[in-house]
Amino acid sequence: MLLQHFTRAFHTTRLVLAGAEKSALAALRKKTGYTFANCKKALEMHNNDINLAEKWLNEQAQSLGWSKATKLAERATAQGLVGVLIHGNIGAMVEVNCETDFVARNEHFKNFVDHVSRICAKYTEISDFDGDLWKLGFEAEALRKLRTTDGKTLGDQLALLIGAVGENASIKRAICFKTSNDLQLAGYAHPTSTNVAAVENTTQIGKYGAIVAFRGASVDEELQKHICQHIVGLNPVKIGEEGKDKPMANKDDETCLIHQEYLIDPDRTVGEVLKENNVTIIDYQRYECGEVTKSERLEQVKLSN
Repeated sequence: MLLQHFTRAFHTTRLVLAGAEKSALAALRKKTGYTFANCKKALEMHNNDINLAEKWLNEQAQSLGWSKATKLAERATAQGLVGVLIHGNIGAMVEVNCETDFVARNEHFKNFVDHVSRICAKYTEISDFDGDLWKLGFEAEALRKLRTTDGKTLGDQLALLIGAVGENASIKRAICFKTSNDLQLAGYAHPTSTNVAAVENTTQIGKYGAIVAFRGASVDEELQKHICQHIVGLNPVKIGEEGKDKPMANKDDETCLIHQEYLIDPDRTVGEVLKENNVTIIDYQRYECGEVTKSERLEQVKLSN
């Protein structure tokens, strides 16, 4: 009887310990995004202490990430995602690249795009400016130097990402808008899982993105979304002005936003839709993942000369 009781107690203890280990493993994987094998190893090395295990994993990933980043640095990163974040009077749009579309669909990669968007927005939030609109652009080198809340740079955290996904990745660019007075912001990423313009304080992620600064009272979210969709789809070169930049005879104007046929209703121009809704577009920015930027074109010209 005593032996049976001891056996039952031993078996129950093993089940409790196994359950605790499984719970810690699940929590660590969810928190860090690292592989099952690496998380299991980290917990075994640190007696199931999640905090110590996470610290060890990050140190290993950063070390391995920098090593991989050095080895993979020359490999092209033509795939990736654009992130669009609108938070009150702050808007941030970023592009983060990777080698394959498979990695671009990885949740760890998507979370990093969201993280970069929020870091850029935070730097914009603490900046003072005069006027209605202020824009701040970041190129790759400047982005990697931005410091995060844990004291690391985005370059350090990019190394962690490379260590986790196992292929080259890069933070290509970012643009931030900050408005005051009656100026408002709208944003959109395509394709997106939501049916409205960028949800407040939620990073939308896609292959294309747009941020629009506009003036207008009571502009509904549907119109905001449609204007952003139009910019993503038709890629206007500039806003244009009434009475100027008019379309040539028998030829649609393909460069000025206000003179383009409205994507949602081709029987009207964008300018007509804006006028009907008492909306004025002040500025906008469009990103397409993988597109050649002006700075990249200039660098190509320098290299060719």
